[in-house]
Amino acid sequence: MTRAKGLRHRLAELRGPDVPAKALDARALAALAANPGCSRRAILDGAGVDKARLAGALGAPAGFGQSQFALTRGNAFEARVKADGGAELLRLAHARLDPGAEPPATAAVPDLTAHGPEGRTARTALALREATRAGGWTLLDHPMLALDVAGSLAFLEPDAVVVHPDGSWSVVEIKSFPMVDGAADPAKVGAAARQAAVYVLALEEVAKRLGAEPDAPAPAGAPVPRVRHQVLLVCPKDFSNLPAASAVDVRKQRAVTARQLARLTRVEEIADALPEGTCFAPDLPAEELTAAVEAVPATYAPECLSACELAFHCRDRARATGAVTRLGRPLRAELGGLATVEEVLAAAHGVSGDPDDPAVAALRRAAALRAEALREAREAAEAREAGEAVSCP
Repeated sequence: MTRAKGLRHRLAELRGPDVPAKALDARALAALAANPGCSRRAILDGAGVDKARLAGALGAPAGFGQSQFALTRGNAFEARVKADGGAELLRLAHARLDPGAEPPATAAVPDLTAHGPEGRTARTALALREATRAGGWTLLDHPMLALDVAGSLAFLEPDAVVVHPDGSWSVVEIKSFPMVDGAADPAKVGAAARQAAVYVLALEEVAKRLGAEPDAPAPAGAPVPRVRHQVLLVCPKDFSNLPAASAVDVRKQRAVTARQLARLTRVEEIADALPEGTCFAPDLPAEELTAAVEAVPATYAPECLSACELAFHCRDRARATGAVTRLGRPLRAELGGLATVEEVLAAAHGVSGDPDDPAVAALRRAAALRAEALREAREAAEAREAGEAVSCP
C-alpha cells in the first residue's frame, strides 16, 4: 500500500466505517488557517469528519450556520447573476476588473461535468488551459479546484472563475448580503475576501501545473496563465435582487492564508500520534467519543465561536482546565509560557515563576498596583466612616 493510500485508509478509519467524508470547503479552510495551532480541527477536517454532527453527539451542538431561507435566497440570486450564459456577470467583471479589455459581447461557458471530484478537477484544469490559449472571455461556472492542506487534498468549488482575453484568471464570489450605496458590511467583505484567497491559492497551483506541462507546449505568443489578486465580489444592490459588484484586493489575505496553512502540522503526524482504535464516528457512545476527541490537542480561542462547530465543546473544556486561551489570543500571547489561570495567579502573587520573565514581572507589578489601589480605597472608606461617626449627635 502506498503512503497516500495508507493515509486515506487511516483517515477513513478515524471517520468511522461507512461514514461518508464531508468535503472541506474554502470557508472551513479559511477558518482553519486562522487557527493553525489547533491539531483537533486539522485532523477532523482532514479526515472529513462532520463536525456539526460530532458536536451534537458530544452534547454541545454548534450555534451558527446559514438558515434554509438564506440559502434559498442566495441560490436564487446566484442563478439570476449567471442567467443568459453569465452575460451580466461578465459585464460586471469587465467593468470592475478589466475595463481596458474588449467588452464581452460573446463568451464561452465550457461544460465542466465529470465523474467525482478528481474528474471535475482535471476537467477544470483542461478548460482553463483551453480558454487561456483561445483568448477572449470565458466563464467557468462552479469549477472544481484542489489544494493540498497539511498532506490532505481538499477539493474546492468557487462560485465562478472568469478567464480574461489576456489569459489571466479571476475568482468570482457571489454573496447574498447587500451592497448599499456601493459598499457592503466590512466584516462580511473581509470574510468573503479570506474565502476567495483560498480559491486564489488553489488557482495558482493549477497555473503552476499548466505552465510546467512539457507534453503540451503553448503556441508561440499564446497568453500565459496568471491568477489575478483582485477578485470580483457580487452582491444584491440596495436590498434589491439586482446585482452590484466591486473589486476586492486579496493579496494580504492570500499571503496570510498561505503562511498559516504552511504552519499546519501534517495530518499523518497527528494521526500517527493517536491511540490505536481512535474513531470519531458520531454514533459511538458519548464517553468513547469524548475520549477520542480529547486525545487530540485543541487550541481554543473566543474567535472559534463564529468559525468552528466544536467551539462550545472546546470552550467548556478550556473553562474546566482553566486555560488562558479562552480569554483571547492577544492576552494568551502576552502571558508567554503561563498556560492556565492558576499559573497566572501564582506568578502574580510570587508563589512561582521566574521574576526575570517579562510576563511574570508585569503580572507582579499589576498585582502590586491592584493591592495598593485596594488599600487606598479601604483607607478612604474607613476615614469616611470615622468622619460620619464623629459628626453624629
